[in-house]
Amino acid sequence: MKFPVTLTPDPTDGGYVITFRDIPEAITQGETPEEALHMAREALETAMEFYFEDKRAVPVPSKPKRGQPVVELPASLSAKVLLLNEMVT
Repeated sequence: MKFPVTLTPDPTDGGYVITFRDIPEAITQGETPEEALHMAREALETAMEFYFEDKRAVPVPSKPKRGQPVVELPASLSAKVLLLNEMVT
């Protein structure tokens, strides 16, 4: 499962902010684009825990726009998400 991210420069504090249009609970930042993308995977994995705890279906990743970065869940977590979605829908 690959989730598109929005990478936005932070003019006030510097660095970059990452948000996920499909998973609004996952927000993070980093000093460089590379660091922000690394942190994004951790934020996405943490957000999945909220869905599991609440027994809520995880939204299906939307199609990324051309050139838009994506963050991929590990295969084991993707399988867990698919199982959760089957159980709650």
